[in-house]
Amino acid sequence: MKILVMAATPFEIAPFVEKLEAGFVKSGTNLYTRGELSVLVCVTGVGLTATVFRLSKILQHSRFDLVVNAGIAGSFVPDIKIGEVVHVVSERFGDLGVEEKDGSFQDIFDLNLTAPDEFPFENGILKNKTIEPFGFLKPAQGLTINKVHGNGDSINTIRKKYPAVEVETMESAGVFYVCLMEKVNFLAIRAISNFVEPRNKEAWNIPLAIANLNRVLFEIIALIGGFETKSE
Repeated sequence: MKILVMAATPFEIAPFVEKLEAGFVKSGTNLYTRGELSVLVCVTGVGLTATVFRLSKILQHSRFDLVVNAGIAGSFVPDIKIGEVVHVVSERFGDLGVEEKDGSFQDIFDLNLTAPDEFPFENGILKNKTIEPFGFLKPAQGLTINKVHGNGDSINTIRKKYPAVEVETMESAGVFYVCLMEKVNFLAIRAISNFVEPRNKEAWNIPLAIANLNRVLFEIIALIGGFETKSE
């Protein structure tokens, strides 16, 4: 089983890499093996452009049974709380389009620049149908943006435009797009570090999000590899 684990920054998955260092054999640059399981770790850099470039480059040369995108995210909704880890099951590009003079937003589907059901989209949404949800993770609908929302008016505008979205990321839609186009199984997990609200870093809890993200990420790898995590 070959797995590619991707994160935007090294600090988001540092504890996970430490567990790999302790429990796996390092057999190449950022490549770890344990029995029939191999895990390649890739730090892409922040944002859609870096993520799409690195993932596309890797898939040109190697095929994987599963690509796992892991990182932290913001929550739009009160029932997905800070520290919670969610399985992102759908994604949208949240700022690909035009801002009108009244402040409203029209995406590429509103503008008839792309058909909403043109592959890999379904009604303008990227959906992950390649892997069943893990029972211990809450499914969530994602929105990927280039600029994290921190202004009340812009938050209200995007929530009005996409009322179903629940979490905000800066990379996941890129992973969805590439993996769907390349027909590669993938999984996106995100730990909530903050609520999407008028910017207030004092209310964020990045350490908690990272701790929970890495615990769940290693549990997933252990589940796939068929080994226990209690002594890891």
